[in-house]
Amino acid sequence: MKKQQGSSGSKRIRSTASPEQKTEILKARAVALAREPEEQAEEERIELVEFLLAAERYGIESSYVREVYPLRQFTPLPCTPPFVLGIVNVRGQIVSVIDIKRVFDLPERGLTELNKVIIIRDDLMEFGILADSILGVRPVSLKDIQPSLPTLTGIRQEYLRGVTSGRIVILDARKLLSERALVVNAEVES
Repeated sequence: MKKQQGSSGSKRIRSTASPEQKTEILKARAVALAREPEEQAEEERIELVEFLLAAERYGIESSYVREVYPLRQFTPLPCTPPFVLGIVNVRGQIVSVIDIKRVFDLPERGLTELNKVIIIRDDLMEFGILADSILGVRPVSLKDIQPSLPTLTGIRQEYLRGVTSGRIVILDARKLLSERALVVNAEVES
C-alpha cells in the first residue's frame, strides 16, 4: 500500500489490489460480520446485597430482598428473645426486625444513622435483618462460592450458604426465612 497526501491535507490509502480482490475481501468481511457470535458458556451468577455486621462483610441473595430501609425509628417489643430488635413501620406495613448479630453472637456496636433494615421475604415469611451499613450490590459466580470457613462454627454455620474468595460470608436466605427458631409465637399471660 502506498500513502498519498491530497490537496486538502487528508491522507488517502491507495491499494494495489485488483477490483476482484477487493470484492473478495469485502465478501469475506461481510460473512465474518454476519456470523452468529459464538456462544460462550455463561457461568451461573447470583446477585448479592453486601452489608457489614460487626466489621465482617456479609451478603444475601438479592432475589430474597424486598427492599433496604433506613432504620429511623423502631418499637421494641417486650417479652421477646434478645435477637428481636423490634418492629418498624414501612409505608404502613409492620415488619419485625431481627438483630442477626445477637443470633450469631457477634460484638455489638450500638445503633447509628448508618444502620439499615434489609427486608427479606419468600412466599410464607417476611422480616427485616439489621445491618450496620450497606456496601452495595454485586454479582457473584456460583463457582466462586466456597464451603463455610472453619472459623464460622455453631449457629453461624447453620445459616450460611458459603464464603466467596473475596471473604464475603453469604447468608442462606431460604434457611433464615424457614427457621422456626427465629419465629416468635408465644402468648404472654396478663
